[in-house]
Amino acid sequence: MKPTGPARRRHLPTSPFKPPAAAPPAKEFALQDQVTHDKYGLGRVTEVQEGHAVLVDFGTRTVRIPAPYTKLFKL
Repeated sequence: MKPTGPARRRHLPTSPFKPPAAAPPAKEFALQDQVTHDKYGLGRVTEVQEGHAVLVDFGTRTVRIPAPYTKLFKL
């Protein structure tokens, strides 16, 4: 089955409206990157699963954070 979600509208060249903004580039993290998270605070990346998730050690706990990493920022 196909996923049921809203269909994306295509932009016609003759349209008087501006085309939709491009999606922001995906965040990339490497091993030992120092990061901060809105909920967990300061941490260090211990494992990277390309495009899927990162494992971050926050000192008191290790948390798997799935993509798109909305609350995770590289320092």
